[in-house]
Amino acid sequence: MQALIAEARRRYHAELLANGILTINDKGVASNADKGSDLSKKIASGIAQRLMANIQEKAVGQTAGAMFEEINMNFLESTFLHLQNLRPGKWHIVKLGNRNRIKTSSFAQYEHLEYLSQLAKKDSSLKASIGNDYIVAPDVVVYRETEPDEVINEKKSIVDETVCGHSDIRKACNSLPILHASISAKWTMRSDRSQNSRTEALGLIRNRKGHLPHIVVVTGEPLPSRIASIALGTGDIDCVYHFALYELIEAVKEAKAEDALEMLNILISGKRLKDISDLPLDLAV
Repeated sequence: MQALIAEARRRYHAELLANGILTINDKGVASNADKGSDLSKKIASGIAQRLMANIQEKAVGQTAGAMFEEINMNFLESTFLHLQNLRPGKWHIVKLGNRNRIKTSSFAQYEHLEYLSQLAKKDSSLKASIGNDYIVAPDVVVYRETEPDEVINEKKSIVDETVCGHSDIRKACNSLPILHASISAKWTMRSDRSQNSRTEALGLIRNRKGHLPHIVVVTGEPLPSRIASIALGTGDIDCVYHFALYELIEAVKEAKAEDALEMLNILISGKRLKDISDLPLDLAV
């Protein structure tokens, strides 16, 4: 019997295949490959073959991106929510979007952003001064509900009306949930699009009041050099998680691309790149 996360990883890849996110066309080019790069096509094909991708039409444009976000949300729901022994609490994992009523300002650390947004709408001079830097839109979020005093005091008396009057985790003090993690999902990394994740991360860092959530990127990009454009360096993003790191390593070795393999080793040994299966446990920290 497979371990829970091992089985969830298998289902994760099966969803990517079934929904036309990871495919190979009749010319042998995988859907996450850059058609203008021979190395990208070679590595991407190696990953797809190892995951047994079929020849079929790929999902296009926004459809692929939205589906990748949803599949990552499903993976975290099937794994992280089982880690109550490591991270107890009432957790929710949600894919954000234009139609979702939950926004970044829905959380305790960022509730003031809604106030700023409303002020900016009414005052064009203020809007010109502060710009849109405070607006942050993660793809998937993990958040925790606040706890009532009876739960906090379940085993012994921990709090009463004389203390802890401003704690975010205490329901008596705060009605808003706490943002625990922001996940940016980028199926590929082309041109400057990957830098959107860094912009989102800096927005979360600069505009928070209180605890900083985990800030991570999940990608299906096959080229280590492009992954490095967002993964190298520290201070903004916790880590980048590859949808199939083990298969990526094998594909890069098979391609005999020494520079790519060297960069991949730097990212992995430097704890800047991990496999999607590492994400649930890392979020339990």
